[in-house]
Amino acid sequence: MDALFALGRADNIRLMVLIDRGHRELPIRADFVGKNIPTARNELIAVTLSETDGSTGVSLFQI
Repeated sequence: MDALFALGRADNIRLMVLIDRGHRELPIRADFVGKNIPTARNELIAVTLSETDGSTGVSLFQI
C-alpha cells in the first residue's frame, strides 16, 4: 500500500486474488476472488502457472 500511495492518492483501490484462504489479519478483503478455499493456519496453498512453472495447478500442503 505504501507503493500505491507513493504514486499519489488513489480515488479507489481494488484487490484481486487467485485464492482466498479466508484468514484476515488486516481489515482488507479482496473485491475479486478466483476461488475461495478455506484452510487451517498450518496449511499452505501453492499456485503454479504453465508460463513460469511448466504446469498449471493449485496444491494444498500442510506445514
